[in-house]
Amino acid sequence: MRTPTNRRSIAIRAGGAAAVATAGLLALAACSSGGGIYGGSSGASSGASTPSSSTTVAVRSAGGMHVLTTSSGRTLYSSSQEDGTVLCTSGACNAIWAPLTVSGGHMPTASGGVTHLTTLARPDGTRQVAFDGRPLYTFSFDHGAGQVNGNGAHDSFDGTSFTWHAVTTTGSGSTSASGSSAGSSHGYGAGY
Repeated sequence: MRTPTNRRSIAIRAGGAAAVATAGLLALAACSSGGGIYGGSSGASSGASTPSSSTTVAVRSAGGMHVLTTSSGRTLYSSSQEDGTVLCTSGACNAIWAPLTVSGGHMPTASGGVTHLTTLARPDGTRQVAFDGRPLYTFSFDHGAGQVNGNGAHDSFDGTSFTWHAVTTTGSGSTSASGSSAGSSHGYGAGY
């Protein structure tokens, strides 16, 4: 990645449609002011994933694991750094890692025998779904159900370094499926 001449102009080196998608996400993140590796700031999480059905969390086999997913099948991730608290709050972080939220006073629901779901307060007042006390996110570079491209990814936002794992049914993150942690300073492989 080249250093941009201003925060609204980010140039990346990648091929095809992945470059266009990545540039769009990074440009969105760069429009925020403040810290983070992409220039985001803390505040509202406009990239939040809201389930489209009454089930908030489901289970799916992906990457050789049984992972937690959204109702539409998108893999859910947690960071090693967040336990009982939400640290990924900047616009830049949430452009890559979209928090799974529930509206109002609703509690998250699950299928597939998933228990231990709670919610945590985000700085913008929304409630983020958590599993075993760890906030849940989708990864913007998972382009469909069953993908685990963010497993093992490393990045940094607002002075916090994150290590991300697909959440398995046992509650611990897994690195058994090779994520995209190699080949990039942000932990997202060259294909992003």
